[in-house]
Amino acid sequence: MAKIEVYTKFLCPYCTRAKALLDRKGVNVEEIDVTMDRAGFDAMVERAGGRRTVPQIFIDGQHIGGSDDLAALDAKGGLDPLLGKG
Repeated sequence: MAKIEVYTKFLCPYCTRAKALLDRKGVNVEEIDVTMDRAGFDAMVERAGGRRTVPQIFIDGQHIGGSDDLAALDAKGGLDPLLGKG
């Protein structure tokens, strides 16, 4: 099964939306809360190519992007193969 990492912040509606989509897919998610974690936030920005918004989603180390990017990938049928479901 794919390793899924989601960088989040407290009370972020986009984070909730992305995690709900992944939950519907039945996959385990490693949530990395960067609300009060400057080092974690800096690591996220570096991994995400400078993107500073949350969520930032990685599947098997591949940067997917944010919540809208994840939803668009799913709508195109590209998410399930990355999750090992297609």
